[in-house]
Amino acid sequence: MNINIGVSTWLWTSPFNTDTVGLFSKIKEMGYDSVEIPVEDPELINISVVKKALTDNDLKPIICGAFGSTRDLTNEDPAVHQNCFEYVEACFKIGAELGASFVAGPMYSAVGKTRLLPPDERKAEWDLAVRNLRKVCLIAEKYGQQIALEPLNRFESDLVNTAEDVVRMVKAIDHPAAKILLDSFHMTIEERNLQTAIETVGKDLIHFQVSENYRGAPGSGQTRWEDIKTGLENINYEGTVSIESFTPEVKELAGAVCIWKKFSETQDQFAIDGIHFLKGLFNK
Repeated sequence: MNINIGVSTWLWTSPFNTDTVGLFSKIKEMGYDSVEIPVEDPELINISVVKKALTDNDLKPIICGAFGSTRDLTNEDPAVHQNCFEYVEACFKIGAELGASFVAGPMYSAVGKTRLLPPDERKAEWDLAVRNLRKVCLIAEKYGQQIALEPLNRFESDLVNTAEDVVRMVKAIDHPAAKILLDSFHMTIEERNLQTAIETVGKDLIHFQVSENYRGAPGSGQTRWEDIKTGLENINYEGTVSIESFTPEVKELAGAVCIWKKFSETQDQFAIDGIHFLKGLFNK
């Protein structure tokens, strides 16, 4: 099983800006095929410079969104929805110009929005997310893009936590641009069986993120990697497996994802250990 392997620049820095392309040569030298570009602020990115750096280093781009309280499609204020629509359209434009095919992330709601709601309020919020995501899909279609919706663990979202949840949401959206991203970190918290979760998503899975159960380098923790491999094989997955973790050196990002200490001696060593393990897992 030969898998395209990627890594997020969030492993080293945040927010992504034009200068972040300085990481690309190192990422390529480590053996990565793809780089995740987290678009926190589209205005920080000079598309032509990033495109040249991708070409120079033979890296494929993956565009990920960042969804905080000002980009919440379940907010009661339609102005917040409009702000999110404008943001994701900027992400689609960047992705289209760089040669990516989708924008990934938990764009159904704001990260960190966790409440125990009555069933009627939960249904209303779910329905609002579905309606707004259908609008996002129409924007994506205009740019020849798709969306990859990501379930988050219960401590980061109260709306979509499991493979079954996200499949139900994609079916409700009912648009060909609506697809799925799974993340092994969230899965190790929420899923009973990693293989079954992957097979539940099936052909709608277009991106797969990985880190250990504690957000460390793949292969250094308790994750059942053979189950992940079997699941991906069984659905004939042809996308990228990409490492997503973070650095405690960027205080705002570290606080948002609750990372208070290093998981490796250096972030470079994290990336080296991670790709070594993943190549051994998928390419043997």
